Amino acid sequence: MDHKAYIADRLPVEGLSKEELAALIVTPPDPAMGDFALPCFKLAKLLKRSPVAIAEELAKGFAADGVIKSAEAQNGYLNFRIDLKSFAEETLSRVEEEQNGYGSSDMGRGKTVCIDYSSVNIAKPFHIGHLSTTVLGASLSRIFKFLGYRAVGINHLGDYGTQFGKLIAAYRHWGDRDEVQRGGIHAVNALYVRFNNEATEEMEQEAREYFRLIESGDREANALFEWFKELTLDYVKTIYDRLHVTFDSYAGERFYTDKMAPVIEELRQKGLLTESRGAQIVDLEPYGMPPCLILRSDGASLYATRDLAAAIYRKQTYDFDKCLYVVAYQQNLHFKQVFKVLELMGKEWAKDLVHVAYGMVSLEEGAMSTRKGQVVWLEDVLTRCVEKAYAVISEKNPALEHKEEVAEKVGVGAVIFGALYNNKIKDIVFSYDKALNFDGETSVYVQYTCARAFSVLSKARALGIEDRGAKIDELCPQEAEVVKAIAAFPEAVKSAAAGYEPSVIARFAVDTAQKFNKFYIDCKIMQAESEELRRMRLRITRATLTVLTNALTLLGIGIPEKM
Repeated sequence: MDHKAYIADRLPVEGLSKEELAALIVTPPDPAMGDFALPCFKLAKLLKRSPVAIAEELAKGFAADGVIKSAEAQNGYLNFRIDLKSFAEETLSRVEEEQNGYGSSDMGRGKTVCIDYSSVNIAKPFHIGHLSTTVLGASLSRIFKFLGYRAVGINHLGDYGTQFGKLIAAYRHWGDRDEVQRGGIHAVNALYVRFNNEATEEMEQEAREYFRLIESGDREANALFEWFKELTLDYVKTIYDRLHVTFDSYAGERFYTDKMAPVIEELRQKGLLTESRGAQIVDLEPYGMPPCLILRSDGASLYATRDLAAAIYRKQTYDFDKCLYVVAYQQNLHFKQVFKVLELMGKEWAKDLVHVAYGMVSLEEGAMSTRKGQVVWLEDVLTRCVEKAYAVISEKNPALEHKEEVAEKVGVGAVIFGALYNNKIKDIVFSYDKALNFDGETSVYVQYTCARAFSVLSKARALGIEDRGAKIDELCPQEAEVVKAIAAFPEAVKSAAAGYEPSVIARFAVDTAQKFNKFYIDCKIMQAESEELRRMRLRITRATLTVLTNALTLLGIGIPEKM
C-alpha cells in the first residue's frame, strides 16, 4: 500500500489533486512526531489560512481506521500514526514476493529514455574527470530500466577535431608502430602531450593538413585514425568492465558528418540562419543568449552543428520520450542554445531534451590538463582503492577467502559511491585520502552491513531456522525504523529518476544501513527472547539485505557476502 496516497485520498483539500497532495506528505525526522506528516505551510497561500489552522481543521475531520491509527495537529503539521503491525507485514511480504525486483515499477512501460553519457575522447586518457558522467549516466540507465523504461545508453565519442591531425603529425615525427601498439592509449597520449609541448608552426600546419585529409576521406590518414580509435576503445572497455558500465551505441561526433548538411539546409529554409562576419549563426539574442554558431567562416562545423544532427537522429531512430545529456555544468549555455534552436526549428520534442549537469572534478593542486599531461588516470584511482581495500580486509579478516574479488568490489564501489553520494551539481576536489576513506557514509559501510546480514542469515540457515512467514508482533522502535526505511525504497527510486539524482538512492542506502545496525546492536536477533521473535527479526534482516542489495546494484556497486 502507498500510505501517502491513502492519506491524501482521505484529506478534503480543494485546489490540489490527490497526487499533488501525496507529494507534500513526508516522513518526519523524529519518529516521536509520527510515521507520516503533512506540512501545511505550502497550503496556507492556496487556502488563505494559517498553517496551524489548516492542520487543526484537517485533524478534526480525519477519521482513524485500521490503516491510520491517528491524525494530530502540531505547529502547522498534521502528523499521522499508522498500524505498524499491518504496515510491517505488508512491507516484508512485498519484499519477499518481489525480491530483486522490489522497488521496481512498470511506470515507464512503452517509454524510451536516451542517455548520453561518458562520451570519452578518442586518443585521450580516461581520467578522473570522466568518472562522474560515466557512473552517473550508468546509474540513471539502471534506474530507468528498473522503472520499466527502455533506456538507451549512448557513448557520444569525441572522435572529431584537429587534435587527430596533431596525433598523426606527432606519430609521423616520433612514433613507432610496435611501441604504440604495445603502449596503447598511454603511448598515444604521450605523443599528443609531446606535440603540444614541442610542435613548431610548421608541424601545426602539418596537423591541419592531416585533419583535412581525414575529412576528405584519405585512406592512409583514416587508417591511422581508426587505429587510434581501436586502441582507445580497447583501453576504455577495461575501465567500463570494472565499473560495470555498458552502452547501446558508440555513435560519436564523426558519425554525424553526413547528417549535418540536411540540418543546415533546414535552418536555412526556415530563415533561421544569418551571416555574421562570414560565419553562419542562429540569432538567439531575443532569448537572452549569444548567437549559436553553426558554421565557421571557413565552412567548418562546430559542436552545436553536430549536436543538432545527433538530437534529430536520435528522435528519428529511438523516438525517445526523454533524451538526457549527462555533461558537466560548464556546458549549460551550449545545451540551452542547442535546445532553443531545435525549438525554433519547430521540433516540438525539444521540450523532452534534458541537460543533466554535474560538478567538475579537479586536483587538489589545480585543474587537470590533457595537453600538459597533468591528469589523474581513473584506472590508477581504481587500482589504488582496490589495493587499499585488500590491505584493510587482510588485516581485519586474514582468513577470508577470495580476498582479491572482495577487494575489487569494495575498492571500485568506494570510487563509484564517492561520485554519486553528494548532489550531482557539486564540484569535487579529488583527494586520495577522501577516496580511500573507509569510514563514515561510504559504500564500504553499506557493504559491511550487507555482509553482517549475510552472516546472521547464514547462521540461521545452518541451524535450520526458517524466517519466511514469521508472525509480525508489536515492533520495538528500532525494528519499526528499519521496516519504515525498507518501505521507503520504491519512493526513493522514483525520486531519483524524477530528479536525475542517484544520490537519493546512495543516501537511502546509508540511512537504511545505519538504522539496521542500530537494530542489530540494540536488539538480539539470534539470541532473541523467543523463537517467534527470533524468526521475525531474521525476517527483517533478510528484507534489509534485499533492499540494500537492490540499492547498491542500481548504483553499480557489488555486494560481497563476507568482508
